[in-house]
Amino acid sequence: MAEFHRTGKQFVADDVFVLLDWIRAVTPRSEETRLLRDFLDVALDKRDGRYDYQSYLALNLLRLPTVEPTGDRRGDLQRQHDRLYVHLIADALAFELAAETGMTDLLPLQRPGPERVAKRYRLGLRAVSAALARQGRSAMTDLAEPAAAVAAMHDAVVADQSPTERRALLIGMLPVYVVHDEYLFIRVLQAYEATFALLAAEVQATVEALTVGHAEAAADQLAYGRELLNSAAPLFSLMATMQPESFRAFRVYTEGASAIQSRSYKLVESLCRSPEEPRLSSAAYLSVPEVRDRVLAGQPSVEHAYHEADRLGRLGEPDRLLLETRMGEFANALTQWRQTHYRIASRMLDARMGTGYTEGTPYLAVTRSIPVFTPAGNARRA
Repeated sequence: MAEFHRTGKQFVADDVFVLLDWIRAVTPRSEETRLLRDFLDVALDKRDGRYDYQSYLALNLLRLPTVEPTGDRRGDLQRQHDRLYVHLIADALAFELAAETGMTDLLPLQRPGPERVAKRYRLGLRAVSAALARQGRSAMTDLAEPAAAVAAMHDAVVADQSPTERRALLIGMLPVYVVHDEYLFIRVLQAYEATFALLAAEVQATVEALTVGHAEAAADQLAYGRELLNSAAPLFSLMATMQPESFRAFRVYTEGASAIQSRSYKLVESLCRSPEEPRLSSAAYLSVPEVRDRVLAGQPSVEHAYHEADRLGRLGEPDRLLLETRMGEFANALTQWRQTHYRIASRMLDARMGTGYTEGTPYLAVTRSIPVFTPAGNARRA
């Protein structure tokens, strides 16, 4: 890890890659060696020609919430998400604090100025406040100095971390270059991936509830999903503090990795409403074949389950009104997320070609208008 951090993954010496490849070759596959093998696959992704969004963010090392099974595991998945989410943002802010105070020489290029760092402290504290509240912790935003608030919050988080959680954070940070802002970029994207992984589980639970006619439970799950999206919204503001020149400096080494390859996001989209054939056959879903296979195998969606429950007489008028309201609120929150994503990408990319062989902002401009749900009232009248 020290060697990877010294140069960035793009510039690690070839003899290090040769050694790691040999270690992987002689390491047997077992549950005991799973973490090591997962790490080696992430570390060697560029050498293997497998480099993509999943490996860039080391998502297999973070143990994100899973979409299945749901049901009585919802509470466990929610707690798992909140711990990981808080750990990621607390670590990002601790890096800013260490760099500002001269306590680290990690990723030394293009350090941000003090005003930008102070803004990151404030936005990061806002971003974790809802998750901390769900954990029964103080958000620690009432301290006079944001740097002191960050230090206090991070100390409290670390004191509660297990050695396994601390190790996952360490090995899950594999930047491609040595530009300061890439640390923030990776941690924010990892936090959003954790959020969308839980969101996919919540939407899956909504489908299950609608399938058996439990309208109130489905409405509650959609409301939770909406709040999850809204409470994570400050992450985009935090991301927007990146220096565009810094983003462009490390971005040249991330070719092949793009958010278009996000499995969690595509799961959420396809669980809300089955994608139409042109989108299903586009790069958006061809880049996540496991999600595409689920759709082709007949994965049910919230929209389909809602209309089936209505058709079978499982919903009364109050149920329909409640569900249509919650579906509309959830759709608004997800649409707002897309709009904000587009605005920030436009600022950073300047209409350049996107990473991962996508068309960058033109692609986002089109996808932000894809409906989350077909208007329920229109579909029922049809």
